[in-house]
Amino acid sequence: MATDMFHLIQNLDKEAVISHDRFTTKVVFQDEHIKVVLFGFAPGQQLLEHATPMPAIIHFLRGEAKISLGQDWEEVSAGAWIHLEPTLPHSISAVTEVVMILVQLKCGKIAPTTQPVAPQ
Repeated sequence: MATDMFHLIQNLDKEAVISHDRFTTKVVFQDEHIKVVLFGFAPGQQLLEHATPMPAIIHFLRGEAKISLGQDWEEVSAGAWIHLEPTLPHSISAVTEVVMILVQLKCGKIAPTTQPVAPQ
């Protein structure tokens, strides 16, 4: 449900699609300040290392995964919440079916997109 004043999704987990061919994404909300993307992963699927030029938040809604954050690896499960600074290299490897939300914050610190990400 959406109006000019709010956008409501009753259950994000139920909106996710899990495909055994590749991980899936669905933009569930976007405006001039944020972009919210729902991800679905089958076991063994990966999002290769990359970085974003803006701050981001990842919230795991279902499953277990391994995530690299710079040089560190963390095991995460449903309920895990991560704030990423711009240009932090990160990757995700699903251990079980995983559903997560990525919130890209378009305001705040924005890193230049023309500079390569340096290893930490």
